[in-house]
Amino acid sequence: MKITDVEPIVLRLPQVDTARADGTQDAFLVRVHTDEGIVGLGEADTAPLLARTIVEMPSSHSLARGLREVLVGEDPLQVDRLWQTMFHASDHYGRRGAALHVMSAIDIALWDIAGKAAGVPVSDLLGGRRIAEIGVYASEVMPATPDEVRRIAAAAVESGYGALKLGWGPLGRDLAYDETLVRAARAELGPDRALMLDGGRAYTVKRALELLRRVEEHDLYWFEEALQPDDLDGYAQLAPAASVRIAAGEADETFAPFRALVERGRLDVVQPDLARCGGFTVARQIALLERSSSVEIVPHCFSSGVLVAASLHFVSTLDRPTWCEYSVAQSPLVNGILRKPFALQDGRLAVPDGPGLGIELDDTAVSLYRVE
Repeated sequence: MKITDVEPIVLRLPQVDTARADGTQDAFLVRVHTDEGIVGLGEADTAPLLARTIVEMPSSHSLARGLREVLVGEDPLQVDRLWQTMFHASDHYGRRGAALHVMSAIDIALWDIAGKAAGVPVSDLLGGRRIAEIGVYASEVMPATPDEVRRIAAAAVESGYGALKLGWGPLGRDLAYDETLVRAARAELGPDRALMLDGGRAYTVKRALELLRRVEEHDLYWFEEALQPDDLDGYAQLAPAASVRIAAGEADETFAPFRALVERGRLDVVQPDLARCGGFTVARQIALLERSSSVEIVPHCFSSGVLVAASLHFVSTLDRPTWCEYSVAQSPLVNGILRKPFALQDGRLAVPDGPGLGIELDDTAVSLYRVE
């Protein structure tokens, strides 16, 4: 089998609010085509037009190559070798950031091809699923007022979610107001559902600890991304002193930063985004941290249904699976571009059981938002 094309797909809603930390307003997908008619699907959570350039650009030299040129003619089943090939071919413009994001999309697509070629789900290739359904938490940007918080929380309860996460937005400007917003969410959720808070990198260690003291009675499951992504020393102070789990990692790529977050930052929860960290090839390395420490692994997933499918496969293979993120942002890209949308049942989503990722794009829906 040989790769014949790497097709970048840019999706974008008609109206995009650039002030909002919402990754569901556009999307970058890839389809990797082969000479045997098997097509793999993947996603990068990144800047879509920049990602398309990384795929399509003509090469400058051996360490600055367009990824389509690198891959056409290669055997798609040699996934690990192709990951290394792409990594070295993008050395002069990559090693982190957008290049790794695009590699993540392609890697997911290659695993999709491998599963389809073998006639098994990706979770089988990753070592086998422990569970067939994953508990998902409703995830949304923190709104500006307590009334809006209560509306989102009430909708999560009505829909059957077992947990809610709110973050970014106004958080970090006024600790008293942060406490008011958290109180509103907990009051609407009741005591039996988990509540997570995403700090949006808006705090210092001292302010994060002060906020946790203020909201202690509201029983947070975790406090996420309170600090800047590279502030390992800060996390090493925060995590041991905090009364709740401390989580981070969505901004990181490759394995080494996640090991550092666990060993040096002393995190309780690491959150690799499969559409950024390097795809399944890196995620399965991150999964090994679960076996050598007490860390909880919960992937960041705030984009389209393609990333949701990939994340469900990954979580199902963990030794201690807990949650998967699921955006409840009002965007058709989240669950409106798949031929068979995900359906929540008792706060859980079924891991797709078809070959590969087990999903197909709805080409009609995709065409509505595709940017040529």
